[in-house]
Amino acid sequence: MIEPAMREPAVGDPPELTPVRAAFRDECVRLAAELRDLTETDLDRATNCPPWTVRELLAHVHTGVGRLAGMLAAPAPPRAQVDAAGYFSAAKFTPSVDADRINGGHRAGRCLDAATLADDLDRARRATLDAIDAQPPGRLVRTRHGDAMTMLEFLRTRVVEVGVHGLDVAAALERRPWLTPAAAAVLADLFTGGQPVPAALGWDRLTLIRKTTGRLPLTPAEQATAAAVDFRWLSFAP
Repeated sequence: MIEPAMREPAVGDPPELTPVRAAFRDECVRLAAELRDLTETDLDRATNCPPWTVRELLAHVHTGVGRLAGMLAAPAPPRAQVDAAGYFSAAKFTPSVDADRINGGHRAGRCLDAATLADDLDRARRATLDAIDAQPPGRLVRTRHGDAMTMLEFLRTRVVEVGVHGLDVAAALERRPWLTPAAAAVLADLFTGGQPVPAALGWDRLTLIRKTTGRLPLTPAEQATAAAVDFRWLSFAP
């Protein structure tokens, strides 16, 4: 299917919206493309997000991709309370919240095949982008945690979900990571607070993302260097 052209930025759009929207779109499209040739054996592989299989992790990602469209259908809260990094704070992920997240992946992933997962992801992505494009600049939403955020900041969290879990799926399938340049740029900017990575670390964007999300361990030397900079370590559990 031919993708619709990216909409032109509207007057009054936050300047950051266009690249974040593009990152969300690109990463969802790439993930869906990677799913279409998966076998049942592939979908049943374990992931580094226990206890989920690839199938269940992808179902969780699909839910996350579609979440913003529903939030935009609800009334806007009066003021923003958290940004994208604050959304992933450890205090939000209580045992009950985490159990609900895990069980949701189990329920949503039950009996889904690769084609259905890919088609569902495409539909959720289109619905989310349509909902975003219908909103005024600075639209606020309320998250499932009860926090109020700008639409832009919540969309950043969706890039985190699709991009980082895409790395998890690639690892489970023993494939090269397919993280898109647009998503890598958004994630790197979020995790570093827009600051350059210290040259002593020698990290490219992919390594930065893997290290700051716990997908790769930090060496003692890296821990010392990272402690001196203002990286944003998100509670984005494997």
